[in-house]
Amino acid sequence: MTTKTTIRRMQGLTIEEHTLTVPLVWDDPSDTRTIDVFAAVVAREGGEDLPYLLFLQGGPGHEAPRAFQNSSSPAWLDAALKEHRVVLLDQRGTGRSTPVGDRDLERESDAVAEHLTHLRADSIVRDAEAVREHLGAETWNVLGQSFGGFTTLAYLSTDAASLDRVYFTGGLSTIDRTPDEVYALCYDKMRDASERYYRRFPEHRDRMRRLVDLAASGGIVLPGGEVVSPSRLRSFGSALGTNDGWQTVWSLLELDPASNAFRYDLAAAMPFDGRNPLYFVFHESSYASGHVTRWSAERVEPADFVEDTSLFTGEHVRQEWTETVPAFQPWRDVALALAEHEWPRIYDRAALEASDARGAAAVYVNDVYVPMEFSLETARLLPGVTPWVTSEHEHNGLRGGPVLEHLIDLAHGRRVR
Repeated sequence: MTTKTTIRRMQGLTIEEHTLTVPLVWDDPSDTRTIDVFAAVVAREGGEDLPYLLFLQGGPGHEAPRAFQNSSSPAWLDAALKEHRVVLLDQRGTGRSTPVGDRDLERESDAVAEHLTHLRADSIVRDAEAVREHLGAETWNVLGQSFGGFTTLAYLSTDAASLDRVYFTGGLSTIDRTPDEVYALCYDKMRDASERYYRRFPEHRDRMRRLVDLAASGGIVLPGGEVVSPSRLRSFGSALGTNDGWQTVWSLLELDPASNAFRYDLAAAMPFDGRNPLYFVFHESSYASGHVTRWSAERVEPADFVEDTSLFTGEHVRQEWTETVPAFQPWRDVALALAEHEWPRIYDRAALEASDARGAAAVYVNDVYVPMEFSLETARLLPGVTPWVTSEHEHNGLRGGPVLEHLIDLAHGRRVR
């Protein structure tokens, strides 16, 4: 393993940038392929000796945020830096960690799909362990947002001794349920979110239906040339799973669909795009622990979602998008291959129960992406991790408000603010 380290100082922060060259396939010494893994260690001036807090980003398929002492930094970073040095890891395949992108499609699709099978949470854990050892830390803490929490569960399944305290924000995944069960419950959550929205803005229900009819006739074309299908249009309702996402939905439904504003804002609001193709082609694998996905979300769509086109969908990817979305068309064969891949088990129930994990978890009552019911099942396996069940925030609650401070206080037995 080779390493490269640079140090930057900016706006009261010390940022050490580390690039490690690691195996693509950790468990096969005969496979000589390597990738780079990038991590930035952020500390306040004078805080260079504080304990480490590894941040694992949501996704899968998104890099870690960048650290600046201004509004561009994640809202939680300031709180984290009071007691920690923060390690911002670009998970393999993202950001500066040998990113997956369209240039990979110069290879055969089967080779690309095989490469992607090695980017799962279990491999991210091995990368994290390499970074921890490189930094000389005997143990560290982990903050897992959404898919980052899934990865933290994988970490506890294999390397719990490396973890001091663990924090989950919307990231307590099911460890036993099938993808079909998860996406079926996520439809229920989106039905509830849709109905809550229309109770506030009943006039928007017919507007949404008219928009779906317009999309069905090919009448909505994005600036990039995509002819928006009805299913793609309905996916912008995924924004209802965030704290202020209802404002995005409201604003779109108030606009003239023939206007530039609507077309550009719709393109920005839909949850999957070409910037991070890994998020689309890899998404359903995040719920597959010993399963084949076969376009699970598409297969389990309830009858009322077929009949009532005003109901919004969430992170429900569809096979048809490999044919109708220009950004995903080149990835069609890769996505189809991954949908037929039998993903190995990634969580170990016995290891989780024996992990003696300490920490706290934010479980959001109305979470449309990581259902509360399944999160609480997993929480029962981790008695040392205090669940904070709240309807005050949606899935992205970490980005605004004192969520992390609350969890840190819970984990340390301090009086909650």
